[in-house]
Amino acid sequence: MMNQPLEFPPPFSAPAGVTVAAALNANVLVLNKFYQAIRVVNVRRAFSLLCRELAEVVHIETDAAGQSKWQNFDFASWQEISLLKAEFEPDEFDWIHTVRFQIAVPRIIRLLGYDKLPRQDVKFNRRNIYARDSNRCQYCGKRMPTTELSLDHVVPKSQGGRSTWENIVCCCVRCNVKKGGRTPDQAHMHLITKPVKPRRSPVINIRLADERYQSWRQFLDTAYWTVELK
Repeated sequence: MMNQPLEFPPPFSAPAGVTVAAALNANVLVLNKFYQAIRVVNVRRAFSLLCRELAEVVHIETDAAGQSKWQNFDFASWQEISLLKAEFEPDEFDWIHTVRFQIAVPRIIRLLGYDKLPRQDVKFNRRNIYARDSNRCQYCGKRMPTTELSLDHVVPKSQGGRSTWENIVCCCVRCNVKKGGRTPDQAHMHLITKPVKPRRSPVINIRLADERYQSWRQFLDTAYWTVELK
């Protein structure tokens, strides 16, 4: 059992000739050795772990009956599989191209020597609140960029309101000014959704909306884990 904290190596230095493309902006789900999801990393970090033999690819295939099964590949084996995928399923993956070969970007990797359990609490921060509320004002319902949103205490601090998941929502500037230092009832305004603490990182739900990351669902159990995003 490992007792040291998990340390990721420096970002992957791609070989000369790599095409800098959207593939490098993809996300990779990281599992511990017991197949429990622990975090999400970018492609460079994922390949760094694979090249240093600290991790392996976990690839999920769905058969004709709709049953899913996964297979494990080291970096060399994944290169070989990528040749087949490039010929028969090129549109199913993001690709990294070098002067010598092309390789599919894995969706999931598993750390070979890391056995710590995933985090079990969602961080209370601005990023997660915006993600929970889908960048939508919880009073007028308009979706806006984060630069045009603020955070509102449902029960104002002046009336004893606290900074908690259940008392903070996204709010546009116009609604924030209209509500002022009042409760929604006092301001004759209504919340679209009752604010609650998420059971897992709300940013993950955004990723799952992308078809590329549907395979992550195999390892997501909202009852006991959340993913820490780096």
